[in-house]
Amino acid sequence: MSDILAYLPQRPPFVMIDSIVNADATASVTNFTIPASNILVENGYFTESGLVENMAQTAAAGNTLQAQQTNGTAPVGFIGALKNLHINQLPLVGQTITTTVTYGMQVMNAQIVQATIELNGTIIANCELKIFIQQ
Repeated sequence: MSDILAYLPQRPPFVMIDSIVNADATASVTNFTIPASNILVENGYFTESGLVENMAQTAAAGNTLQAQQTNGTAPVGFIGALKNLHINQLPLVGQTITTTVTYGMQVMNAQIVQATIELNGTIIANCELKIFIQQ
């Protein structure tokens, strides 16, 4: 996808994904090559906050793409909670991470998703996100 901004409510400098690799009703997959100029880079590493925001933006981009494909309105969501956050490694500037978000159940305005970030095929972070959808 050439214009990722069409699928995100965020705007530079707070964009944490480059492209949507795949998105359907069950999961979204994105890539992000970490630039040195990213607001969430410290000492040459993409921070924990950056990883969590990348997960949330992957969920948002997939939801928006699905809504656009069905002529629906793209939902706006907010991270409500993180559960079982595990960060094994911080990626370096210039490295490309691949993030997969699997959509779980949605109860009223709360959606549960499982997120995993990989670097060169190795899982470097994962968690469960509770995302509240703005009504």
